[in-house]
Amino acid sequence: MIATVKGTLRGDVQVPPSKSVAHRMLICAALTGTPCSITCHSINKDMEATANCLNALGANITYTNGKFNVEPIYNVRTGSVLDCGESGSTLRFMLPVAAALGADAVFTGHGRLPERPLSPLYEEMTAHGIRMSENGRMPLTCQGTLPAGTYTIDGGVSSQFISGLLMALPLTGSESRIIITGKMESASYIGLTLNALAAFGITIQTVKDGYIIPGGQKFKAPGTTVDVEGDWSAAAFWLVAGAAGPDAIRCNGVDYQASAQGDRRVVDILRQMGADIETGSGYVTARPSALKAAIVDCADVPDLVPVLSVAASRAQGATTFDNTRRLRIKESDRIQSVLDMLHAAGIEANATENTLSVTGGAGHDCICNPAGDHRMAMSAAILAAVHDCSIRIEDAECTAKSYPAFFEHYSQLGAQVSQE
Repeated sequence: MIATVKGTLRGDVQVPPSKSVAHRMLICAALTGTPCSITCHSINKDMEATANCLNALGANITYTNGKFNVEPIYNVRTGSVLDCGESGSTLRFMLPVAAALGADAVFTGHGRLPERPLSPLYEEMTAHGIRMSENGRMPLTCQGTLPAGTYTIDGGVSSQFISGLLMALPLTGSESRIIITGKMESASYIGLTLNALAAFGITIQTVKDGYIIPGGQKFKAPGTTVDVEGDWSAAAFWLVAGAAGPDAIRCNGVDYQASAQGDRRVVDILRQMGADIETGSGYVTARPSALKAAIVDCADVPDLVPVLSVAASRAQGATTFDNTRRLRIKESDRIQSVLDMLHAAGIEANATENTLSVTGGAGHDCICNPAGDHRMAMSAAILAAVHDCSIRIEDAECTAKSYPAFFEHYSQLGAQVSQE
């Protein structure tokens, strides 16, 4: 699908549920001994990938009337193929979980997923007796049963490796330890994992160099229904549109004070840039503001960089985003994709190995190829809105990975969307 977008945005929008939270809840729910429901008023391809992988292992997860209904894995189905789609979270979470269940599974994936790193998780699992086919190629076979023990992970590659082990090691029945080396980035995502585990009856001890997973624990459903909160990663697009555009936008379904999601920091960063943002119980509103350049450390919020680059394109001066190295290994090379998007619209931007600099200016009509990256397609649409120009977005359906209703909501907020 090609989408051409034009016009400004204003009004209220209901933010979709957090896929980061949904992944974790689905996995924890499937590992209990009791059926439960997860309220999640909309779903996306990444959530479906995790649910499908759990079903392949023996769960029975269905989605009806805004809820995932989860029948847990009573008997592990061995030798199954787990299709992770394009979801890095699904692969990195399910690989140790399937191994801890002794599932002897085969993992497949699409897009850039086979290219995205599995080290050092791969090496730690093989060091503990798991037999896997060559790293970096799919299908990836995983045989053996992951034992309890001490696992050492570099915290600077992906917090998802740590989260996967945190969800898998309670299944071993004995005490385990995760030792984190180096600086741990995206630490807030570990917090989401710990919250989900606590909700499902698993206690994790945080120590100076990592985590201790006590033995003898079992996953327990917290009740008949648990809820998935709104997604701050999705809200960020609309908040940038409200702060950098001509009209206010209110996002419903997110709570700045109550959320543990790291991407709620978009509020702090936009305020740092001079944005007028109001937060309240279940909503956040961004109003038109005279934005100014800032220096932004992105180590813990890499997914915000594409849309924050749009805010920077409307700010006075040059904004610098630091610690951007990991953006090279996302669904696209997001540094290059951001540069391509901004340059196409006439915005000055440049990058080094670990920084991105964007100078505010006036954007113009252009064509954007998001390189199959959902966050780039949505950022291009917001770029069009805040500069009031027309942008033709190729492969626009890639937004279904995280936000299938994005262009529907974009249109409801008053802009024009023509599809071909």
